[in-house]
Amino acid sequence: MAFLDPIFNPVLLPLLNKSPFLGIVVLGFVISLLITLVYKYFTNQEEMKRLKDQQKEFQQRMKGLKSNPDEMMSVQKEAMKANMEYMKHSFKATLITMLPVLIIFGWMTAHLAYEPIYPGEKYSITAQFAPGVSGDAELLVDEGTTILGNAKQKIEGAHASWQLQSQEGEHFLTVRTGQEQSKQEQIKKVLITQQLTYEPQISNFQNSGILNIRINYKLLHPLGTFSIFGWEPGWLGLYIILSIIFSMGLRKVLNIY
Repeated sequence: MAFLDPIFNPVLLPLLNKSPFLGIVVLGFVISLLITLVYKYFTNQEEMKRLKDQQKEFQQRMKGLKSNPDEMMSVQKEAMKANMEYMKHSFKATLITMLPVLIIFGWMTAHLAYEPIYPGEKYSITAQFAPGVSGDAELLVDEGTTILGNAKQKIEGAHASWQLQSQEGEHFLTVRTGQEQSKQEQIKKVLITQQLTYEPQISNFQNSGILNIRINYKLLHPLGTFSIFGWEPGWLGLYIILSIIFSMGLRKVLNIY
């Protein structure tokens, strides 16, 4: 979703950098408002109200028919039919909002899933190798990056890892394996920044003894160390909770069925 950065970054990144939690609150409210408004103006609210009232009526009738299974089943079928009709009317609004919401979600994933790697911070990368690849793997780094340990690491369990530190900016890390005649190498880009942004975690490679290179990011916890019964929600869990709250409130305020 890098193509969205020129559009969203100038407006949203300063907010996310100040407080990821506040950024998620704002984005959650904006997305919920967008969905709610589309739902209001692209559905027949009179018909939606009729179907909603009908569903409530069916529920009340079924409560009084617990001793009459046959009639209860008949009412249940009518209720299901009304529910399907309700869903059919709401489907148009869902189609309209689906693409914009997915695009915004893609941008959020690229900026809120992990903590960035800050200048001078220790971080690690892991390379995964194809079956049969053994021996040593070597890491080559550009200027501004320091390998903390040996540049050559033994491939164990089809993996090899390195710890590093880098100066601010873009850096290119080269993983190399094999002898001179069968040498293979792949490059992974890493971004060192004080902004809430990062390169994709994993780069996969085709037709290579090096299957992928992964940056071992730390997960971002927008609420810091605060937990809910031991659960420290990431951006998605927090967004889902907030969007449910916002959607319920907006539907009530705007009188939407």
